[in-house]
Amino acid sequence: MLNIMEVHETNHMIEQEKLDVRTITLGISLLDCVCDDVDTLCSNIYDKITTYAKDLVATGEAIEREYGIPIVNKRISVTPISLVGARACKTSEDFVKIIHTLDKAAAEVGVNFLGGYSALVGKSMTPAEELLIKSIPQALAETERVCSSVNVGSTKTGINMDAVKLMGEVVRATAEATADNDSLGCAKLVVFCNAPDDNPFMAGAFHGVTEGDAVINVGVSGPGVVKTAIESARGENFEVLCETIKKTAFKITRVGQLVAQEASRRMGIPFGIIDLSLAPTPAVGDSVGEILEEIGLEQVGAPGTTAALAMLNDQVKKGGVMASSYVGGLSGAFIPVSEDKNMIDAATSGCLTIEKLEAMTCVCSVGLDMIAIPGDTTAATISGIIADEAAIGMVNQKTTAVRVIPVIGKGVGETAEFGGLLGYAPIMPVNPKSCEAFISRGGRIPAPIHSFKN
Repeated sequence: MLNIMEVHETNHMIEQEKLDVRTITLGISLLDCVCDDVDTLCSNIYDKITTYAKDLVATGEAIEREYGIPIVNKRISVTPISLVGARACKTSEDFVKIIHTLDKAAAEVGVNFLGGYSALVGKSMTPAEELLIKSIPQALAETERVCSSVNVGSTKTGINMDAVKLMGEVVRATAEATADNDSLGCAKLVVFCNAPDDNPFMAGAFHGVTEGDAVINVGVSGPGVVKTAIESARGENFEVLCETIKKTAFKITRVGQLVAQEASRRMGIPFGIIDLSLAPTPAVGDSVGEILEEIGLEQVGAPGTTAALAMLNDQVKKGGVMASSYVGGLSGAFIPVSEDKNMIDAATSGCLTIEKLEAMTCVCSVGLDMIAIPGDTTAATISGIIADEAAIGMVNQKTTAVRVIPVIGKGVGETAEFGGLLGYAPIMPVNPKSCEAFISRGGRIPAPIHSFKN
């Protein structure tokens, strides 16, 4: 438990430095809902979610009141729906019925988002998985709270290029289906390589098949706390800087551990992991980009950005693992452009490009995140971006992801507005040269040689 000094420090971090618990995510297995009839399946899903999650929001709010710790989101993740619906769903429309059920259940229990409209197709696709993937544009256009993810590769299996090609087309179709809202549907869709089973953050959260019947995972954030801490290390060498970041990450993670233990105890559901990810918001003073600039960059994207981010990511993880027995998910530093004020400014000025962001994803905790691109970007180009990012994850044995938003009707120099934590983003240019012949080859890129460690 926290001691009195930690309580005082925590109060200061909350009041002055924008510390928050970004999410309590309740993972729920839906495997016992499986049946032959889609309507019965939907009824089973609705009943289980609304039973297990009925007290989630109230529990989070009670912890907020009692401890004074802001908990921004209460969320649910479920078993990948491609698995749950495989037996009952014969058409894409059957899967759309399920997502409407998920959306209704999420609204009933009052959560912000529900993740798990997902398929894991890193090696190949079953007919049911392909049906779900093809239903995504309609599914996300017709629902509000449900998020979707597709895993297209891993270090062990290689990259499923058939799935990569299909996902480029799906991202494009999702943008068109939500064109009247700056293609917002794409903000609820992420394409992974090496997706983790226990990620509490959206849009990529799902309840992995290695998990139990239910679990509480907590995601903590605190870019403002880290930035304030390292202000005291201006002019100091890297040893001092790294120690400062580690100690701060430890304190932030302790707050998450407290919230997770309390939520677990009150709901009678096992505690899973703490995800210590520096997840920014568009608010001033809550930016990963600002941390990198405080470290010594004139602006994010300048030479040295990748090295600074690598150091930050590593020290955050080192500090976090000492504060909790179970650190997991995607712990590290997120770099979502639309959700980070300093990233937005750097992209607007041209200092930060997609190519530089891709280099940064080699050392951060996820990938190309919340990046708005021109609305006329082709499906093949989107697939090429996905393939590049998946290759980084596959070769480097890390999770990578792509959440790009081709904003229909807008081009470079214009701005897309997403609202809330999703923020706003300048439309960033993409390389206009075609990769269609490469994407159209089909098949699978083999796993790298270092994957054979059995």
